[in-house]
Amino acid sequence: MTAEYGCVISASITIGTGKAGVAMKKKGKTSGAGDYIISCPKKARGNLAKIRAAIKAAAPGATERTDYFRMPGYSYPGFDYDGMFAWFSFKDPYIRLHVRPPAIEEHKQELARYPVTKAIVSFPMDKSIPATLVRKLVKASIRVMKDSAR
Repeated sequence: MTAEYGCVISASITIGTGKAGVAMKKKGKTSGAGDYIISCPKKARGNLAKIRAAIKAAAPGATERTDYFRMPGYSYPGFDYDGMFAWFSFKDPYIRLHVRPPAIEEHKQELARYPVTKAIVSFPMDKSIPATLVRKLVKASIRVMKDSAR
Protein backbone atom coordinates (compact mmCIF):
# COMPACT_ATOMS: atom_id res chain seq x y z
CA MET A 1 0.00 0.00 0.00
CA THR A 2 1.50 3.35 -0.96
CA ALA A 3 0.72 6.38 1.15
CA GLU A 4 -0.52 9.52 -0.54
CA TYR A 5 2.76 11.24 0.30
CA GLY A 6 5.18 8.99 -1.52
CA CYS A 7 6.37 6.68 1.26
CA VAL A 8 5.02 3.24 2.11
CA ILE A 9 3.10 1.99 5.11
CA SER A 10 2.96 -1.75 4.64
CA ALA A 11 1.10 -4.56 6.37
CA SER A 12 4.25 -6.65 6.24
CA ILE A 13 7.86 -5.85 7.00
CA THR A 14 10.88 -7.46 5.35
CA ILE A 15 12.93 -8.94 8.18
CA GLY A 16 15.72 -10.60 6.23
CA THR A 17 16.33 -13.24 3.62
CA GLY A 18 15.83 -16.94 3.92
CA LYS A 19 17.14 -19.81 1.83
CA ALA A 20 18.06 -18.87 -1.72
CA GLY A 21 17.87 -15.16 -0.86
CA VAL A 22 14.07 -15.08 -0.73
CA ALA A 23 12.75 -12.15 1.31
CA MET A 24 10.97 -13.20 4.50
CA LYS A 25 8.05 -11.08 5.64
CA LYS A 26 6.68 -10.50 9.10
CA LYS A 27 2.93 -10.03 9.03
CA GLY A 28 1.21 -7.65 11.38
CA LYS A 29 -0.43 -4.30 11.77
CA THR A 30 0.80 -1.31 9.85
CA SER A 31 4.47 -0.79 10.41
CA GLY A 32 5.60 2.16 12.49
CA ALA A 33 7.03 5.60 12.01
CA GLY A 34 10.53 4.18 11.66
CA ASP A 35 9.39 1.93 8.84
CA TYR A 36 7.68 4.90 7.17
CA ILE A 37 10.95 6.84 7.29
CA ILE A 38 12.93 3.90 5.90
CA SER A 39 10.47 3.60 3.01
CA CYS A 40 11.10 7.21 1.98
CA PRO A 41 13.94 8.27 -0.32
CA LYS A 42 17.36 8.35 1.37
CA LYS A 43 17.65 12.11 0.81
CA ALA A 44 14.59 12.69 3.04
CA ARG A 45 15.30 10.27 5.88
CA GLY A 46 17.58 12.48 8.00
CA ASN A 47 15.12 15.35 8.15
CA LEU A 48 12.20 12.98 8.70
CA ALA A 49 14.04 11.55 11.70
CA LYS A 50 14.70 15.10 12.96
CA ILE A 51 11.06 16.16 12.68
CA ARG A 52 10.02 12.93 14.42
CA ALA A 53 12.44 13.65 17.28
CA ALA A 54 11.21 17.25 17.61
CA ILE A 55 7.57 16.10 17.81
CA LYS A 56 8.41 13.47 20.41
CA ALA A 57 10.34 16.04 22.47
CA ALA A 58 7.36 18.41 22.44
CA ALA A 59 4.85 15.70 23.30
CA PRO A 60 6.26 13.35 25.92
CA GLY A 61 4.10 10.29 26.49
CA ALA A 62 2.15 10.71 23.25
CA THR A 63 1.26 7.59 21.29
CA GLU A 64 3.09 7.34 17.97
CA ARG A 65 0.93 5.65 15.36
CA THR A 66 0.40 5.27 11.64
CA ASP A 67 -3.21 4.12 11.50
CA TYR A 68 -5.06 7.45 11.41
CA PHE A 69 -3.97 8.95 8.07
CA ARG A 70 -1.46 6.24 7.02
CA MET A 71 1.42 8.52 7.99
CA PRO A 72 3.18 8.91 11.33
CA GLY A 73 1.01 10.76 13.80
CA TYR A 74 0.81 11.46 17.51
CA SER A 75 -2.12 11.32 19.91
CA TYR A 76 -3.20 11.57 23.51
CA PRO A 77 -6.31 9.53 24.39
CA GLY A 78 -9.63 11.12 25.27
CA PHE A 79 -9.79 14.03 22.81
CA ASP A 80 -11.55 14.77 19.52
CA TYR A 81 -10.12 13.33 16.28
CA ASP A 82 -9.06 10.30 18.30
CA GLY A 83 -6.62 12.54 20.19
CA MET A 84 -4.52 13.24 17.10
CA PHE A 85 -2.62 16.54 17.18
CA ALA A 86 0.39 16.21 14.84
CA TRP A 87 1.63 14.17 11.89
CA PHE A 88 4.62 14.27 9.58
CA SER A 89 5.03 13.24 5.98
CA PHE A 90 7.24 13.49 2.93
CA LYS A 91 6.13 14.94 -0.39
CA ASP A 92 9.04 15.78 -2.63
CA PRO A 93 10.66 18.30 -2.22
CA TYR A 94 9.27 18.86 1.29
CA ILE A 95 9.22 17.40 4.77
CA ARG A 96 5.75 18.29 6.03
CA LEU A 97 4.39 18.91 9.51
CA HIS A 98 0.62 18.57 9.89
CA VAL A 99 -0.95 20.26 12.93
CA ARG A 100 -4.33 21.62 13.91
CA PRO A 101 -5.14 24.78 11.89
CA PRO A 102 -5.22 27.27 14.81
CA ALA A 103 -1.59 26.37 15.59
CA ILE A 104 -0.59 27.61 12.14
CA GLU A 105 -2.71 30.76 12.50
CA GLU A 106 -1.05 31.58 15.83
CA HIS A 107 2.43 31.36 14.29
CA LYS A 108 1.74 32.95 10.91
CA GLN A 109 4.64 35.42 11.12
CA GLU A 110 7.19 32.75 12.05
CA LEU A 111 5.92 30.61 9.16
CA ALA A 112 6.05 33.37 6.53
CA ARG A 113 9.12 31.89 4.84
CA TYR A 114 7.59 28.41 4.44
CA PRO A 115 4.79 27.17 2.19
CA VAL A 116 1.73 26.57 4.38
CA THR A 117 -1.84 25.40 3.95
CA LYS A 118 -4.58 25.47 6.55
CA ALA A 119 -2.98 22.58 8.46
CA ILE A 120 0.40 21.81 6.84
CA VAL A 121 3.81 23.47 7.02
CA SER A 122 6.23 22.39 4.30
CA PHE A 123 9.93 22.53 5.11
CA PRO A 124 12.35 22.31 2.17
CA MET A 125 14.01 18.92 2.24
CA ASP A 126 17.44 20.39 1.45
CA LYS A 127 17.43 22.65 4.54
CA SER A 128 17.74 21.70 8.19
CA ILE A 129 14.46 21.15 10.06
CA PRO A 130 13.80 24.08 12.45
CA ALA A 131 13.32 21.88 15.51
CA THR A 132 12.48 24.78 17.84
CA LEU A 133 9.70 25.93 15.51
CA VAL A 134 8.40 22.36 15.13
CA ARG A 135 8.24 21.97 18.92
CA LYS A 136 6.35 25.30 19.23
CA LEU A 137 3.81 24.25 16.61
CA VAL A 138 3.28 20.84 18.18
CA LYS A 139 2.79 22.35 21.63
CA ALA A 140 0.33 24.86 20.16
CA SER A 141 -1.56 22.04 18.45
CA ILE A 142 -1.78 20.12 21.74
CA ARG A 143 -3.04 23.24 23.50
CA VAL A 144 -5.69 23.78 20.79
CA MET A 145 -6.82 20.17 21.17
CA LYS A 146 -7.06 20.42 24.95
CA ASP A 147 -8.82 23.80 24.82
CA SER A 148 -11.45 22.41 22.43
CA ALA A 149 -12.27 19.74 25.01
CA ARG A 150 -13.33 22.33 27.58
